[in-house]
Amino acid sequence: MPLPPALGPTPMDLPPGFVSPELDPGILSVGTVETFDPIGRARLIAELIPRRWSGTFRPFASGTVQPVQLELSSAAPVGQMVDLRGRITIGTTTSDIQGNINAKSDQLDLLVLGDAPIPGLEPGTGFQGLQGLSLSGTSLIRLTDPGARLQLEPEMVVAPAPTAGGEAIRGLW
Repeated sequence: MPLPPALGPTPMDLPPGFVSPELDPGILSVGTVETFDPIGRARLIAELIPRRWSGTFRPFASGTVQPVQLELSSAAPVGQMVDLRGRITIGTTTSDIQGNINAKSDQLDLLVLGDAPIPGLEPGTGFQGLQGLSLSGTSLIRLTDPGARLQLEPEMVVAPAPTAGGEAIRGLW
């Protein structure tokens, strides 16, 4: 019966003075290296996140759906977090917002800062989500508050139509 092929180098195959990690029990195997860069992704999110969002706000107590407009005035990377600032309009009430998105987990924390009462939202309530700005629920202040759902989608920016009058650009080939 033939012998199975050797798994890896044998001591005879190695150059003089070289010790293989497989052959030396004193060398520890480190394992895999994480290649994900959350700081780089935070920079990318801050640069590319849409500045205008729209959607719906639905308090679970009343079930009345209200339109929402969110406009981000700034998005700045801070380590692996993206700091968000802007304004939110729920129904007819507009308030300032401040929040952050974790670039590693896409977790959102969004605080409503205004003093004006928003129907279905208690003062001091914020939103928490696990899908960035797309879908979130209220972070409840009281256990008796049934909460609410905030669902947003980025508004598509339509590029201006090209103006006529210029000559066509020809390729070199």
